[in-house]
Amino acid sequence: MRRTPGVVAGCGLIVAMILSGCNRGGHTGLIGSAAPAFSVSDATGSADLSQFRGKVVVLNFWASWCAPCVEELPSLVELQQKMPEVVVLTISTDDDQAAYKRFLSQHKVPPRTINDPEQRVNRLYGTAAYPETYLIDRHGVIRRKLIGPQTWTSAEIMDFLRKLEQS
Repeated sequence: MRRTPGVVAGCGLIVAMILSGCNRGGHTGLIGSAAPAFSVSDATGSADLSQFRGKVVVLNFWASWCAPCVEELPSLVELQQKMPEVVVLTISTDDDQAAYKRFLSQHKVPPRTINDPEQRVNRLYGTAAYPETYLIDRHGVIRRKLIGPQTWTSAEIMDFLRKLEQS
């Protein structure tokens, strides 16, 4: 069978696209490393990662203009309700304060939500796509990175978080 260069190139492109989707599981240089320390505050509150040492942390970066982020927020709220021992900390990267405040008043967002319009924290983590989430164990080590919206109460994620709590 004779293959034309266009067909071979097309197949290669399809394979590359499929493999690029495999990064959802979180292959990053930060996995297995100490989570970068940060302290951030806004008009509604503050958070310092060190205050959560000894607890599993779900660190989620989002923005009000990001449709997938908005889609997953109710799932993060549900996770916090089902697993109150896990810290769900969401950091908004909105730079429009009025839009951010409007969003907070119109939607149910996780209780620990901080706005970081300068995007200092997400730069520490190398986050460029939203939503992006880091699962940090009780010892402050990043164990997983998830890109894109998740169903946070899925059996797989909840089992993973339970295992982190026990380690």
